[in-house]
Amino acid sequence: MHTMAGDQIQTVSELTQSIRGVLEVSFPFVTVAGEISNLRCPYSGHLYFTLKDETAQIKAVLFKPQQRYLTCTPEDGLEVVCRGRISLYEARGEYQIIVDALTTKGAGALQLAFDLLKRKLAEEGLFAAERKKPLPLLPEKIALITSPNGAAIHDFIAMAEKRCASVPLEIFPVRVQGVGAMEDIIEAITLCNQRGENDLIVLCRGGGSLEDLWTFNEEKVARAIAASNIPVVSAIGHEVDVTIADMVADFRAPTPTAAAEAVIPSRAQLSSQLNNLNNRLARTVLDRLTFFRRTIEANRKILGDPTSLLDQFRLKTDHALASLHFALSRDIHQRQLALARLCQALAGHTPLQRLEYQRQKFQELRRRLIQAMFRQQERKRTTFSKNAGLLHAISPLAVLARGYSIVQQHNGNIVRSSAEVSPGENISVTLARGELACEVKRIISQE
Repeated sequence: MHTMAGDQIQTVSELTQSIRGVLEVSFPFVTVAGEISNLRCPYSGHLYFTLKDETAQIKAVLFKPQQRYLTCTPEDGLEVVCRGRISLYEARGEYQIIVDALTTKGAGALQLAFDLLKRKLAEEGLFAAERKKPLPLLPEKIALITSPNGAAIHDFIAMAEKRCASVPLEIFPVRVQGVGAMEDIIEAITLCNQRGENDLIVLCRGGGSLEDLWTFNEEKVARAIAASNIPVVSAIGHEVDVTIADMVADFRAPTPTAAAEAVIPSRAQLSSQLNNLNNRLARTVLDRLTFFRRTIEANRKILGDPTSLLDQFRLKTDHALASLHFALSRDIHQRQLALARLCQALAGHTPLQRLEYQRQKFQELRRRLIQAMFRQQERKRTTFSKNAGLLHAISPLAVLARGYSIVQQHNGNIVRSSAEVSPGENISVTLARGELACEVKRIISQE
């Protein structure tokens, strides 16, 4: 009995796309240990290699953007642990692992998970300094989330009483390792934010191994700290212990004692600051960050992982780039040979001598042109001076300068004869410098 899928005729592309979808859905993330062989790095910068053991091997690719997170230098023969996704390169019909993280085999699963989560949260900006909330100068009420049986709580309380015993402490007892510890811590942080009675949260515990402190490396705990509206101080382990919670918290203290010193000012410091801060009230307006997750499992079963299309394009681009580089190299070589032949043929026909002759001729013409320009300019200057002298000689202003004047009636008519005016009439006399207002007293006629 044949099935519909068996009877349906598919193209090679359709079949490989279906296989790729099944692989990506069935193996979304894998962690594989093996030995690197056949390592190569083309012009694109991506790393291609084979991951093998005694009886099997699998192709692997590490794209260039992921290489900035490497903690070791990949080389042939190196035993490594790779974490990534299984996919199918459709152009060749080969299945392979798209590597997201690569460490040496001795790094361990916990350390690998720590590095992956650290990189993920760093890319989201949860470690950025600009999102860190400032600590209150004098907390009105501190929420201390810790184990009630550990030494950390006693160290914190002892230092708090020594610095300022009047600051109230509210203890939220939680499990700090083992089953249920993560849920206890998240519930305590959420409760503090819902109640709004505390203005500072201190999350602390004593030292321990990576396994003992793993609760504080959980992603849910890190996101609960990042989503807190109340500033969070982490005081986890000893000074050498660093957890994801330390990186996400608004302030990291190396020990519980140091945390008490950092968040609670001493009485002497308070006394010196109260006079300046009497009329100021510090409040911090906090941004609420909400993170939602959307499920796409149903669509992924149909379409596969959409992000793998980018990987397919990267592989195709890489192969196309290699082919283009080979073609360009061959073309450049051929053109270089042709250029060498042309240079050899041109060597016996140099135009330098004719160019030197033309340059000398140009210099001579330029010298003669400059001389002609100077002679023409001198002739024009002489003609201009003569014309200016003639014009000045017949100028009315020059006549006035010799002692003559112009007499005008009040209507502007020029007086040329004494018969044109009468006694008592007002006239104006224009001189070379200035003007006179006159009145006719007597007329002397000349006939």
